[in-house]
Amino acid sequence: MSTKKALEFEGELLVREPEQYKVILLNDDYTSMDFVVEVLMSIFHKTYQEAERIMLDVHRKDRGVCGVYPYEIAETKIMQVSRLAREHGYPLKATMEEA
Repeated sequence: MSTKKALEFEGELLVREPEQYKVILLNDDYTSMDFVVEVLMSIFHKTYQEAERIMLDVHRKDRGVCGVYPYEIAETKIMQVSRLAREHGYPLKATMEEA
């Protein structure tokens, strides 16, 4: 009998934490710093100080980590960034990578 079946038989539930993904904003030559701060505050719920620090990472290091989330949440955040950037005429892009 496999361990998994034995554990199910005994009424135990195996719970695994979801894999986590970093959401990263990428630098471009067109998106304003103010807009990046706005995105970080509205989508990622950062304080002004946190948003400014991440925006400076994006500006100076060409990328900045906005947060770490389960896959579906990270994917949703990326879509929200894309939609908001498009609505304001900016090419801002976000991506994710495994944390």
